[in-house]
Amino acid sequence: MTGPTRATRDVVIVGGGMLGAAVAWFLADAAAFDGRVLVVERDPTYSQAATSFTNSCIRQQFSEPVNVRISQYCAEYIHSFRERLGGDPDIPEIFLHAFGYMYLAADDASAAVLRRNQAMQASLGAGTRILSPDEIVAAYPFYEVGDIVCGSHNLVDEGYWDSGTVFDWWRRMARRRGVEFVHDEVVGIDRAGDRVTGVRLASGGDVACAYVVNTAGTRAAAVAAMAGLALPVEARKRYTFVFETPEPLDRDLPLTIDPSGVHVRTDGAAYMAGCTPELDPAVAPDDFGFDHDIFERKVWPVLAHRIPAFERLRITSQWVGHYAYNTLDQNIVVGPHPEVTNFLFANGCSGHGLQQSPAIGRGLAEWITHGEFRSLDLAPLGYARIVEDRPLVEANVI
Repeated sequence: MTGPTRATRDVVIVGGGMLGAAVAWFLADAAAFDGRVLVVERDPTYSQAATSFTNSCIRQQFSEPVNVRISQYCAEYIHSFRERLGGDPDIPEIFLHAFGYMYLAADDASAAVLRRNQAMQASLGAGTRILSPDEIVAAYPFYEVGDIVCGSHNLVDEGYWDSGTVFDWWRRMARRRGVEFVHDEVVGIDRAGDRVTGVRLASGGDVACAYVVNTAGTRAAAVAAMAGLALPVEARKRYTFVFETPEPLDRDLPLTIDPSGVHVRTDGAAYMAGCTPELDPAVAPDDFGFDHDIFERKVWPVLAHRIPAFERLRITSQWVGHYAYNTLDQNIVVGPHPEVTNFLFANGCSGHGLQQSPAIGRGLAEWITHGEFRSLDLAPLGYARIVEDRPLVEANVI
């Protein structure tokens, strides 16, 4: 591990994954901010980070308006990425493959939820449409829809995006603007009354600071506890399988959310499927033990039924990653603690972190710089709902 070059920083960011890099870049790019930023990352290889295990998807089909707006901003950001980073021709354009999401409802109650969500999404400018079974098959003849009431589909700015390149360039550009990234681990946080005053590092150093930003992923609750704060975020396993089939489909497969919860999408020339465990307990952040029977037991029967061309397939890769799962309502907690106001959260994304990272990075940079969210009001996602036990439930969690 390598300690920081100075003993004082304006902002210490705990965790250098996608959200930590976003906060670092947006601070570095803020004209009104001239402070010094330190990013502390315990594993600079990111070998077990959610950032590395992501499926890198983006959608606007959420049940909460604030989440729709957050992902709309992400899409805008992707489309103008080079310009937003200064226009250097070495900065690549970012690819967004808009094959869309397809939520399928198998009963009237689920269909009513899709219709209600579609009306809200459309009112915010999303391209979501409700499709009858006949309309689904007309667009995608490979589906089996005999047990489906309707689908919800959006081909505008929904699908896959190249989040890895964004992550790489945020870190590059933040470093160019003076942000320091160190391989170290925060093992303690000093607090004086209603203020955090600094962090203690595994390498032995102490760093005084004006703000601590918690972007520690599945370890976020442990980081909050160092400051004497509670956070209902835990690691939950999520399985991903990439497979090929001797009968490939003749068009892109939307990211299809089957009523069973199994999901599948186009992945280049192959396909990617995923699922939750049948039992979904909290696990240790370093527990990546794999259930090698779950594909045949849970995933394959659903795929073979919903898309008969997938009855024969060959898995080419598989892995288990983690959600940083907010047990209160599966929504991110973002912004300051109401009592310890210089401790900031960006935790509990529950699988949405990459697509939410531009808005979260911008929002926290605004808060640190101006003391408020200016571009998009993220207050509904604040910590107050944790204190008040007032969940803002996001129904569309995969």
